[in-house]
Amino acid sequence: MNSSSAVAPGGARTAAKRKATADRKATAATQTPTSTRAAGAGGSSSTMLKLYTDEAQGLRVDPLVVLFLAVGFIISVVVLHVIAKMTGKFFN
Repeated sequence: MNSSSAVAPGGARTAAKRKATADRKATAATQTPTSTRAAGAGGSSSTMLKLYTDEAQGLRVDPLVVLFLAVGFIISVVVLHVIAKMTGKFFN
């Protein structure tokens, strides 16, 4: 075996496949997505910013209001559950 020749492990085909894969990864890393859906979650900041500006369509609700409504709903379900248990014990 000649130690001076530089032969890639696996032969020429493996080297060509590695180069093609590296080129594909390089082009995929440099490409920008063409749509917000292709960009994934948080890919387009302009759509995220529209949620908190006057450009947004529909009902505008403060996040704190949503939090209080959700907690209030959970508390009401727990209270109704306790009331149902209590009335079942007293009237049966």
